[in-house]
Amino acid sequence: MITTKLVPNEIGPRIRLAMSGLSDKEQHVVRYCFALGSGLEGLSIHDLAEQQEVSAAMIVKLAQRLGFSGFREMKQAMVEYSHLPVTDLHNELNPNDDAPTVMAKVFNTAGHALQETLAILDAAALMRAAEILRTARAIDIIGAGGSGAMALDAYHKFLRIGMRTAVITDSHLMVMSSSLLGPGSAVLGFSHSGKTLAVIQAFRLAQEQGAHTILITNTSNSPLSKHSDVVLSSVAEGSPITGENAAARVAQLCIFDTLFVLVAQSAYTQSLHNLDKTIEAVVDLRA
Repeated sequence: MITTKLVPNEIGPRIRLAMSGLSDKEQHVVRYCFALGSGLEGLSIHDLAEQQEVSAAMIVKLAQRLGFSGFREMKQAMVEYSHLPVTDLHNELNPNDDAPTVMAKVFNTAGHALQETLAILDAAALMRAAEILRTARAIDIIGAGGSGAMALDAYHKFLRIGMRTAVITDSHLMVMSSSLLGPGSAVLGFSHSGKTLAVIQAFRLAQEQGAHTILITNTSNSPLSKHSDVVLSSVAEGSPITGENAAARVAQLCIFDTLFVLVAQSAYTQSLHNLDKTIEAVVDLRA
């Protein structure tokens, strides 16, 4: 749920964050409104209802589900957001784009994702996640597919400061490991969609054993979030050329890096000491 007291750059990410709890038809209406941009300003609720083949009552309920008093307030907020100098992610690819243009579009897409994620990221949730990890006696870091690569990156960073964790990307192993956890343990999971069955099962089992679960995702309201003690969400949009979760991956890496720094700060001297040791250990392996 969002509030109506948002600055313009928070409106888009807050609405997209709430969209995961909407029906497919409701999501289609929201995307259509975003696509209209400033053109939404001159559109009445009845015009929108006719164009989308829904009832005006459905649009009012949709606006209320997003946290607005009604369509007029939602329309005003979305028009304000459309006036911001943001990149149109869905027009990212053009077959005639040259290399400099492609470079600009890819970097702007990532930058936009970072700005919007920062606008809505919950500092209190980050602090809670950092405290869970700082005090955990055992930590599993899990993810499948592309999220598995992010789990490996998290494992690497924690190891550099002397934190012993387990990274698991195999579905059977992550579920088996979670079944053996207990109070004082934690699972840090990466899942773009929040629907990865193995990760859901691992989180459920971990919670049943009394362990804490932390989710880094692009969907705040998902099956996986229901089994998460802390949810840290990016709000990146999908794009045709770089894939559904390309920009989200950049934002989620920054979410984890922030979490990593907060954990390292809690034992700053020891973290620096361990960092020096791990760097020295691999010096001779570098060409």
